[in-house]
Amino acid sequence: MRRAARWTIGATAILTIASAAYFAYDFGMLRFNNPSLSRYPIQGIDVSHHQGDIDWKTVASQANVRFAIMKATEGGDHRDSKFAENWQRAGDAGLVRGAYHFFTFCRPGKDQAQNVLATVSKEPGTLPIAVDLEFVGNCNKIPTIEEMAAEVNAFFVELKGTFPEKPIFYVTQEFFDQYLKGNESRFPDHYLWLRSVFKEPRPEECSHWSIWQFADNGTLDGIQGPVDLNALCASETGFAHLFATAAAN
Repeated sequence: MRRAARWTIGATAILTIASAAYFAYDFGMLRFNNPSLSRYPIQGIDVSHHQGDIDWKTVASQANVRFAIMKATEGGDHRDSKFAENWQRAGDAGLVRGAYHFFTFCRPGKDQAQNVLATVSKEPGTLPIAVDLEFVGNCNKIPTIEEMAAEVNAFFVELKGTFPEKPIFYVTQEFFDQYLKGNESRFPDHYLWLRSVFKEPRPEECSHWSIWQFADNGTLDGIQGPVDLNALCASETGFAHLFATAAAN
């Protein structure tokens, strides 16, 4: 009985600590990564309609927000309800902007590209089109490597006439391991936007990644609730021209 009681007390204590840690993380009080501006001077956010109404002037006044990548589209017909507003107001606030598309495994890549073309206007001084490639929130279909490569290539072939720049691939580690690792030549040449909320990617591998999403529970003035936080690799030169003016100030 005493052993059972001790086990119950111990299990309850562990559960309590785990629950407290979860809520602390969920509310942004606990973060595993906190890269300094001295090491990563160009930092930014990514947003969607989940962030609601954003005070972009307040957001842009903060030193750790130099760019904003916002959801524009998903699949073949969905458009983010806040994209047009976020795009305009973030630009008015002086932030470098980028648009991303959530790629669904259940629609042809060409159809999805047409959705992007109907939603996102080509403008100078913006980041290349980003595509979100992950399993979370996607449909139940699990394509083969051949199928995935074919549809992603079809997507960018359709976009190339309007958006000829090398695109950005946002990937989770799970997606990278299943599709990209060892198969990079099957996919369009791209910048890698790496999600890693538990550890910092090795800086010496900056030739392999360009943007690091280091938190999904960030807190910022001007945004109610959590927001994703990102850092540009310090040695990334592909986007340097976009930040030249700001860097000189």
